[in-house]
Amino acid sequence: MSTVIDDGLDAPTAVDRLIAIMTMLRDKQHGCPWDLEQTIKSLLPYTIEEVYEVADAIENNDLVELEDELGDLLLQIIFYAQIAKEQGAFDFQDIATAISDKLVRRHPHVFPNGDVQQFGIEQDISAQQVVVNWEAIKELEREEKRKKGGKQAAQEGESLLDDVPRALPAMERARKLQKRAAQVGFDWAEIAPVLAKLKEEVAEFEEALASGNLERMSDELGDVLFTAINLARHSNIEPEVALRSTNRRFETRFKWIEVALLAQGKAFKDANLEELDALWDQAKENCL
Repeated sequence: MSTVIDDGLDAPTAVDRLIAIMTMLRDKQHGCPWDLEQTIKSLLPYTIEEVYEVADAIENNDLVELEDELGDLLLQIIFYAQIAKEQGAFDFQDIATAISDKLVRRHPHVFPNGDVQQFGIEQDISAQQVVVNWEAIKELEREEKRKKGGKQAAQEGESLLDDVPRALPAMERARKLQKRAAQVGFDWAEIAPVLAKLKEEVAEFEEALASGNLERMSDELGDVLFTAINLARHSNIEPEVALRSTNRRFETRFKWIEVALLAQGKAFKDANLEELDALWDQAKENCL
């Protein structure tokens, strides 16, 4: 005999229905065994995967796939909220309230005095000033968090870089570290010194390569990559986006070479480096 559950499936909004379904999936008596096993930490790999699948749909300009992937990403948020609710920490409404309050707080040029009722009052402000104000407000928020940290945080000392998440992919974390340091003037004002620094780091890697010291080579190559990311930042280019684009071009050109070799009755192992190099040049001309 089945148990009747107040399932909320007739909830007024699609989000309410999704929350109700997740609640049922986590029901200790009737829920899904896999969903019940999950924790906030165990969901992390799935969340990261979903973010990259969203990025892939955007890069492919596939709006049908994007709709589906955004749903998967929303599910992750609902999942975290349900687990946190069970632990008495917060729920989805708390998440939505917090981000709504943050948006209003960080857009005083849209919501004067932090009041949504004053929306529509004209404000004379440039896009650049919006960015400046945004960073200033974020710094005030960080200061409030530091104050809440209490005596232990004060005793351990604080750094401007402390709240740059260590779990970020290395490329994105490098960009954020550089951006944060730039806020206090630890940065070049022009791009020319960044280019010069990149050449310097490449030269130092060449020296390390000649030494054969793997640890030194790794350190110097890390410096090359870090400086290349800095160059991207100064060029207003997202390094992750640029590298993903390069990956796609490489993949397209490599596949073109595979087809060209197949047309000749050959495989990669049948062609020498000179032939492959010539085919690569042809691929560059034939592939966007």
